[in-house]
Amino acid sequence: MTEFDSSTLVLVAHGSRDPRALATVRELVERVRELRPLLDVRLAHIELNEPLLGDVLDGLGHGRRAVLVPLLLSRGYHVKRDLPRAAEAARHLVTRVADPLGPHPLLVDALHDRLVESGWDGQGGVVLAASGSRDPDARVDTRRTAGRLAERLGVPVVPAYASGGGAGVAAALRDLAGQGCHQYALASYFTAPGRFATEAADAFGDGPVAAPLGAHPGVARLVLHRHDRALLSPVRPARQLAPA
Repeated sequence: MTEFDSSTLVLVAHGSRDPRALATVRELVERVRELRPLLDVRLAHIELNEPLLGDVLDGLGHGRRAVLVPLLLSRGYHVKRDLPRAAEAARHLVTRVADPLGPHPLLVDALHDRLVESGWDGQGGVVLAASGSRDPDARVDTRRTAGRLAERLGVPVVPAYASGGGAGVAAALRDLAGQGCHQYALASYFTAPGRFATEAADAFGDGPVAAPLGAHPGVARLVLHRHDRALLSPVRPARQLAPA
């Protein structure tokens, strides 16, 4: 057993009323376990699904090292506030909060693969549909992913947001049309199926619609990468993990 196997990785999903979301994150947990069989990997949710994060942390033994890896694609309220507060409340543990999954090149690889699976032929522009947030850092992160995906694909990529007040899918399509694009594809920048992914696909219309990232092998590797990096970082009081 290595140092990286001696902690508990708590994969923290948001939670969804869509049963496909829970099935998807459970599949991802199993893929992470397959990659690191000696590591204790648990699934927790911020809301809507059980087990909830607080209950998972309460169930871990006193003095255990726990790394919370958010199954979230950008910075925002949950990463900056909810997870650090949960870590601070679990005073019987030595807890670290990892960075969100995005942005990262492995997500770009996964987005590319999902687009190819959808039948995308490499032509025209791509709408990068994301959940959205009112936190400006979250939009910075999504735009960074859109830029990296555009470099990878060699076509224009415009982000669209399902919430948080950002431009939606229709606005992104107009933007692409203004850039001279006449064919479009939708890249689903969501960790699992759910309401936002469905709404984005419904608003898109004709053209290839990629599946959410789901249990893509690159996402599983990225979860472990975030865990390992967090485990090597100095332990700080949980209140310092959430920037003002």
